[in-house]
Amino acid sequence: MSQLILFNKPYGVICQFSQHELHPTLKDHIALPGVYPAGRLDTDSEGLLLLTGEGALQHRISDPRWKLPKTYWVQVEGRVSEEQLEALRAGVDLGDFVTRPAQVRQIEPPALWERKPPVRFRKTVPDCWLEIIISEGKNRQVRRMTAKVGLPTLRLVRAAIGPWQLDGLQPGELRSISVNLEDLPALSHAERLGQGRDAPARKSTAAGSKAGPQPSFRFARRNKP
Repeated sequence: MSQLILFNKPYGVICQFSQHELHPTLKDHIALPGVYPAGRLDTDSEGLLLLTGEGALQHRISDPRWKLPKTYWVQVEGRVSEEQLEALRAGVDLGDFVTRPAQVRQIEPPALWERKPPVRFRKTVPDCWLEIIISEGKNRQVRRMTAKVGLPTLRLVRAAIGPWQLDGLQPGELRSISVNLEDLPALSHAERLGQGRDAPARKSTAAGSKAGPQPSFRFARRNKP
C-alpha cells in the first residue's frame, strides 16, 4: 500500500516546498517529510492537491496517459449560454493546442469557505458557477478555456482528481490515506499500444457529453458563494 496525502491548497499558496519571497508555499502547511506534489495547482487556484513519496503512485496520478479526470468548480463572470457550454464541451482552440472534449454544466453556487482575499466583483456584471471535468492538465487550462468563450474565471476550486475528493477538507487541512495501485484504473490494450504517440487533438470521447455524473461531494449547496 502507498501513502497518499489529500491537501486543500489555499489561495495564494505556491505548489513547492522551497521558500518563495512573495508567497507562502507547501512548506508552511505540510510538515510531512519525503512527500511531493503529484501534479500542480496554480497559485491563484484553490482545492485538492495530491502528494506522495511513492514514485509509482506519483507517476500514475500526474502522467497524462492515465487521463485521470479532474473536477473543477469555476465561478465565471457573466451569464452562461448554451452555446458557450457547447463550445467548452466540444474542445476549445487555445492557439497552442486544442483542448479535449470536456464535461461541463452549470451548477448552483457551492457552499465553500470564504476566500482570502475575497473575489472582486463588478456590481453591474452577473456571475455564475460551472462544473468542468477535464482529463488534461495544461498550464492555466480551465481559465484559458472559459476566457476563450467569453466567461472570465473569477474563482477556481479543484474538487476532485480521479476517485479522490475534497470531502469536507478545509483550506490548509490534509488527510492521509492508503492506496493500492492495483485498485486504480488500468490502461486499455489500445492505450498501451498508443503510448509514446501523440493523441489526436479532437479525439472523440464520452467526456463530451452534456450531463456528467452527479458529484458526491459533501459540501452542501447554497445560493451565494
